[in-house]
Amino acid sequence: MSEVTGEQIAELIEAVKGLTARVEALEDRFEQFHPTGELPEEIVLAISAACAAYLGHRAKVKQVRLRRHTTWAKQGRSDVQHSHVITHTPRMSR
Repeated sequence: MSEVTGEQIAELIEAVKGLTARVEALEDRFEQFHPTGELPEEIVLAISAACAAYLGHRAKVKQVRLRRHTTWAKQGRSDVQHSHVITHTPRMSR
């Protein structure tokens, strides 16, 4: 294995600094369109209506959080993939 030179380390540090600046710029831009803590009243009303329709009675929505995970999408794909079960039968030898 080759030794890592000081020049390579300096290049990596500069690359990390550049990427950090890009991430911060993207986070700032995201904040402009989706301010933290602000949720339009229409969205809360829509969520409340959906909860009431699902539960069959009026319910109080206490908290709404933005999720960045794709758990629902992953579970949906998994359900579809596992619903198409292919059975493998052994071949008869001749």
